[in-house]
Amino acid sequence: MQAHELFRYLRMPELGDVRQYVRTLPTNTLMGFGAFAALTTYWYATRPKALKPPCDLAMQSVEVEGGEHARRSSLLNNDEPLIYYYDDVRTAYDIFQRGVQVSNNGPCLGVRKPNQPYEWISYKEVSDRAECVGSALLHRGFKPSHVQYIGIFSQNRPEWVIIEQGCYAFSMVVVPLYDTLGTEAITYIVNKADLSLVFCDKPDKAKLLLTSVEKGEAPILNTIVIMESFGVDLVERGKKCGVEVFSMREIEELGRAHRQKPIPPKPEDLAVICFTSGTTGNPKGAMITHQNIVSNTSAFVKTTEKTFVPTSDDVLISFLPLAHMFERIVEVSICLCLFAFSALFLLVIGILVTCVLKDKMRRKCLDLSIPLLFEIFGQADTSLKRWMLDFASKRKEAELRSGIVRNNSFWDKVVFRKIQASLGGKVRLMVTGAAPVSASVLTFLRTALGCQFYEGYGQTECTAGCSLSLPGDWTAGHVGAPMPCSIIKLVDVQEMNYLAAKGEGEVCVKGPNVFRGYLKDPEKTAEALDKDGWLHTGDIGKWLPNGTLKIIDRKKHIFKLAQGEYIAPEKIENVYLRCEALAQVFVHGESLQAFLVAIVVPDPETLRNWAKKKGFEGSYEELCKNKDLKKHILEDMLRIGKESGLKSFEQVKDIFMHTEMFSIENGLLTPTLKAKRPELRKYFQSQIDELYANAKM
Repeated sequence: MQAHELFRYLRMPELGDVRQYVRTLPTNTLMGFGAFAALTTYWYATRPKALKPPCDLAMQSVEVEGGEHARRSSLLNNDEPLIYYYDDVRTAYDIFQRGVQVSNNGPCLGVRKPNQPYEWISYKEVSDRAECVGSALLHRGFKPSHVQYIGIFSQNRPEWVIIEQGCYAFSMVVVPLYDTLGTEAITYIVNKADLSLVFCDKPDKAKLLLTSVEKGEAPILNTIVIMESFGVDLVERGKKCGVEVFSMREIEELGRAHRQKPIPPKPEDLAVICFTSGTTGNPKGAMITHQNIVSNTSAFVKTTEKTFVPTSDDVLISFLPLAHMFERIVEVSICLCLFAFSALFLLVIGILVTCVLKDKMRRKCLDLSIPLLFEIFGQADTSLKRWMLDFASKRKEAELRSGIVRNNSFWDKVVFRKIQASLGGKVRLMVTGAAPVSASVLTFLRTALGCQFYEGYGQTECTAGCSLSLPGDWTAGHVGAPMPCSIIKLVDVQEMNYLAAKGEGEVCVKGPNVFRGYLKDPEKTAEALDKDGWLHTGDIGKWLPNGTLKIIDRKKHIFKLAQGEYIAPEKIENVYLRCEALAQVFVHGESLQAFLVAIVVPDPETLRNWAKKKGFEGSYEELCKNKDLKKHILEDMLRIGKESGLKSFEQVKDIFMHTEMFSIENGLLTPTLKAKRPELRKYFQSQIDELYANAKM
């Protein structure tokens, strides 16, 4: 309505009473009306808009034809899984070449030493150095072949990516090694993969390898290349046992002097042999092809194509080990290559992301993590008043349910600002995987950080992921729908009463992202891959009504008690971890015993306060030895177990309180933070024996 029309409208006789009433209103009231109108107009103009989901979120997956109740992503137009996203990208080599083209030779890899500025190298420089590394390998007699294996024993740094791309440029296969495997496992991998050459970041790792050669444990190893500076003594030591030691610079100069044209791989060729740490026995070498990598990468891009628009300002912070396929897929394939981001590397493996992102050097960044880190962040801001934090969380949760993701609301500015600032303040995208993250923590992080936050599920054997939450579905408690590269079905596990007909069973995966098998291990390969090509994960899943997958149990570690009852210890451990006083739990049972026992590690942060409420005082160590306090903790565990529906035979009868956390360093956790059950059993055998003996007295 125009101004003159409004004036005529207000002069109409029937509005005389209204005009008269308005004239009687105080000026302050009129100003209030005006302010309210202005605020309402502003709210309508600036109100947040929900992210448009890529499909109907009530039907995120659909059944494929075949009668096995297998499901595929609703993002697909047919039952054929996605193999590639770009027509010209079929191998990991193609992926990086695309990154070189679309990046306009922007910064590719960056690194910073403590208190020093970032140092960057461009995409073309990475490509050039990679070809030099590959050319040097060819000059030294290595073959451009998918059966030529090259070891990389290094923490995350630019050279890692340069060496990897150098191998891909000449059809060679990368075999990552990492510290937490342990000396024995590293020697095992060197022999299993016939590694005659290994790139190391530090002289200490080279010394470790030389020790194995000197002992006659790794006779095939004859060349070591070291990225950092080292002394002549290391070269001399190598000569004595028949190992040549070179610097990274020497190898690059050799390749530059004998430069050769790339000999790219084929999609079906091997790209990586990723040795999984495993919870039992020796590491297994998962054989990952270029097609595996491209299909998994393409599926992530397909899922987020309409909701996440990358820019040249986006940066990925690399802190998960590149030896893990999860980090490799997201960093090397998706970010560096398809989206042409930059990547920052830590020289320290401390995994303290806050220290890196607080630098605020870049305007935006992406961040990847594992649930342990998210659990830490989820509890990080206890200084805020609990009631205000809860209220603000509920307000933002309501927005999430409407599909709204943002970090500029009133609650962000007043309550969540410090939490967001601890991660740099500009995080746009997060992904969690590797192990379950609790629904409450995930929801809190989504509300507090205000960024797109995806939860995925998968394992090395399906390259990285096989399911991923969809944009717009910010609910927690599930791991999303099948990724476009995967078909997922559930298979009966009758001994645990999980039946596919009821929408429950072992999760099985099929598609172009499923690995080829384990290196030189047909027996283990047959256990993982059936004759029809289905990967059996060992996890128990359940289909939810909206077509998403929920992981509810674990098959691999089930055992029987003396009375014939099946036990799934990880399920019980997850229940007991709800006890406020506990940080870690290991549940143990035996076929010759009729009940369970547990090793528990009380939470150093909460134990003293929890104990004080029960009337106990003392240091952490003193409290852990207190038998009366142990009874209270056991009672709390049994109470929570009963409330959670544990059967009587699933409840533990006694516990031992241990003061040291299970960790990668003490060999009780895998690098992906899963319990090494055989090692835990062996480590605590005397305590377990004592628990059983005391229970029978």
